[in-house]
Amino acid sequence: MKRLCTICARGGSKGVKNKNIRNMHGKPLIAYSIEQAKDCGLFNYIAVSSDSEEILEVAKHWGVDLLIKRPDELATDTAAKLPVIQHCVNMSEELSNEYFDTIVDLDVTSPLRSTNDILNAVYLLENSDASNVITGTPSHRSPYFNMVELDDDGYVYLSKQLPNLITRRQDVPKCYDMNASIYVWKRKTLMESVHLFQPKTVLYEMPQERSIDIDSELDWKIVEWIFGSRIEGEHNE
Repeated sequence: MKRLCTICARGGSKGVKNKNIRNMHGKPLIAYSIEQAKDCGLFNYIAVSSDSEEILEVAKHWGVDLLIKRPDELATDTAAKLPVIQHCVNMSEELSNEYFDTIVDLDVTSPLRSTNDILNAVYLLENSDASNVITGTPSHRSPYFNMVELDDDGYVYLSKQLPNLITRRQDVPKCYDMNASIYVWKRKTLMESVHLFQPKTVLYEMPQERSIDIDSELDWKIVEWIFGSRIEGEHNE
């Protein structure tokens, strides 16, 4: 069983400037994902895909095996994620002369995951008939209970409605927020897919404290605080 870890990091950012290589407690943000990939001991190769030479240089400094220069057409604001991963896999196999069975993509902006999260998500895929695994955390808002939409006249209605009236959040079907942290694919499914969700997509559940995706300065400050608390806790042990 051969496994490839992909880390896709586009240059620039509208929400948080240069967030992929911005310093977070003494190291660039991307370094956390690289270190986690190394620490879990699963991967034959770790590849970073980017359109930015600066990001690739940082990745090289932190010991990545394969540096994949992303073509311009896959580095736009509107470029989908799947073609980026597929390109990274194709280039990684060409450079390494290897064929990978399992592909794991780690999102740079969701660095609070643990190595056990990576291990468990991979084993969930490899020990089942699932085609791919996504990660998520229990949702704080339910489309069946307290998420609403506006109609054309500006009136609100529940996003999803059940046949019977629901008066308690505990009574609605369980929903999850995708946390954009870990994506695990069987190679054949990944390379033939145009959509994330497949008939046999399964979810690996992670707690809220490991599920924050950095998309704003507020998210950055929260993640920075959590990492700071972890570091302080380690020093006090």
